[in-house]
Amino acid sequence: MTAQRIDGNALSQQLRAEVATRTAALKLKGITPGLAVVLVGDNSASQVYVRNKVKACQDSGLHSVLEKYDASMTEADLLTRVDALNKDPSIHGILVQLPLPAHIDAQKVIEAISPAKDVDGFHIASAGALMTGMPGFWPCTPYGCMKMLESIGYDLKGKHAVVIGRSNIVGKPMAMMLLQKNATVTLCHSATKDLKAMTLQADVIVAAVGKRNVLTADMVKPGAVVLDVGMNRNDEGKLCGDVDFAGVEQVASYITPVPGGVGPMTITMLLVNTLEAAERLAA
Repeated sequence: MTAQRIDGNALSQQLRAEVATRTAALKLKGITPGLAVVLVGDNSASQVYVRNKVKACQDSGLHSVLEKYDASMTEADLLTRVDALNKDPSIHGILVQLPLPAHIDAQKVIEAISPAKDVDGFHIASAGALMTGMPGFWPCTPYGCMKMLESIGYDLKGKHAVVIGRSNIVGKPMAMMLLQKNATVTLCHSATKDLKAMTLQADVIVAAVGKRNVLTADMVKPGAVVLDVGMNRNDEGKLCGDVDFAGVEQVASYITPVPGGVGPMTITMLLVNTLEAAERLAA
């Protein structure tokens, strides 16, 4: 068996076309969905991410504002700026790019963002809404993973899903989303005693720890669906995920490649969240 690849680039293009259509409909009502991206400091990876986010907005017809500040910006000044964006009617989504300089409390900044504009889904109100099944914004990466499962027509009801990684950005919200679709969920992490015993039971595996080859072919049940959220570099400096792709591809039924898998979906779901924030205002 060779797994079918879930093409994140193709699915992203399809979803972005839908975003563009819905955005055009909103514009007829006099509303242009707006995203403000705030970058503090000169982290090179963050600059690339921010540039891609702004371009994706523009390509889909959204209004986008990029605010860049020196790494010396004070926490108080950043909080003041966030407050101004909360009050700006042309902005429907606010994204403060992480990581922030060490002297700024990132959680305090995230909590300062209005939950109605928390398109990253990191606010404690968004986490609470996901936990309790209430309407809110889902974090973009796990949301993208759910869309990928949906794209292959995968019914999670009664399936066993194993999530490797317990971060607030991917692992924990991923587990909650899978649970909402009636999967039985096991959340594994660095203190899990026998990871292989867990993953061999899984119908769906989501690897999200940022560690190369954390999942190998001997750890995967034949026919399982494998989603690779990892972003690492191999010995040749090429982008790779958390999964030993060449090996696992021979065992799984579906697999996401790196690059071209989950990555493109993350920015796409940011656009979807920003659009939905604007639509809620228009309703």
